Amino acid sequence: MSSIDHFWAVVPAGGAGTRLWPLSRRSAPKFLHDLTGTGRTLLQGTLDRLAPLAEDRFVVVTGRAHRDAVLKQLPEVGPERVLAEPSPRDSMAAIGLAAAVLERDDPDAVMGSFPADHVIRDPDVFADCVRTAAEVARDDWLVTLGIEPAFPSSAFGYVHLGDPLPGHPGARAVLEFVEKPSVRTATEYIATGRYRWNAGMFVVRPTVLLDLLGRWHPEFAAALRAIAAEPARLDELWTGLPKIALDHAVAEPAADAGRVVSVPSAFRWEDIGDFDSLAALLAGDPQPTVLGDEALVQALDASGLVVPASGRVVAVVGLEDVVVVDTPDALLVTTRARAQEVKQVVAELADRGRSDLV
Repeated sequence: MSSIDHFWAVVPAGGAGTRLWPLSRRSAPKFLHDLTGTGRTLLQGTLDRLAPLAEDRFVVVTGRAHRDAVLKQLPEVGPERVLAEPSPRDSMAAIGLAAAVLERDDPDAVMGSFPADHVIRDPDVFADCVRTAAEVARDDWLVTLGIEPAFPSSAFGYVHLGDPLPGHPGARAVLEFVEKPSVRTATEYIATGRYRWNAGMFVVRPTVLLDLLGRWHPEFAAALRAIAAEPARLDELWTGLPKIALDHAVAEPAADAGRVVSVPSAFRWEDIGDFDSLAALLAGDPQPTVLGDEALVQALDASGLVVPASGRVVAVVGLEDVVVVDTPDALLVTTRARAQEVKQVVAELADRGRSDLV
């Protein structure tokens, strides 16, 4: 498989993954972990998937606290291409910084932004979609990969598809981005065949992204370009950047302005947002599913997910759809149905001053 000319893979690697506590912590967020049992972390798997398309053209954007860990996991990425944010400012600042650097370094660049914590089961289908998106992006469109919904989810935003894009088979106009709907509304969306999940994967020319940002947030775009021109000003300018997602800063208003298209995609995609989605991803026989050393788990008439990360033996008896995550300093026991509520535990620990646990 040949690479795409001047294609750069941008990988935002941030977020604490609080719903995956106690595995995911501020000091070691989920993208630094092997959550699929492949022997590769989510971050490494992301680069493995993109390497045939980008060769060695990568930019990883992460927090300063995680830069050393990222460099250790990705020796193939040069230190100058691992950009460290002084503080979290959400996805627009992270992806925009990468865009400003690429605009400076490669005038012909097309960049694709792909979060570091996604799992994609059909890499060849994914690669074909990215190739299509890159060709469309060369004509100055902001392109998003629209994921075919597997079920009517209220956990994801949606992309409302319009008519096919003339001259670009496989691409369709985007009428709007829709915030997370109710399950009932999501069911109605899917029935029309004109909605896709918004997975936050965008392909665009760096200059186009920054010019679109400048249309609605001119000072924001100017500050990012100033940082790229004078990297020593990063700390000075960073704290003044708005804390906003790319979707809200650019994608939504650009869709209203008719500047966004989508490549509807059929590859199997998973955003491992909590232990329920992780259990579904790993599910198999026998039950319960074990992430880690299976010899440490003794189960009798039980189902769910067990993570024996402390080295201790974990016994589970007579429980259905249970989640047990055992680490050296914290033990989580919940059910798959209530896995989303784990983030509340993290919030309460933080409120109690237990920074050592979060």
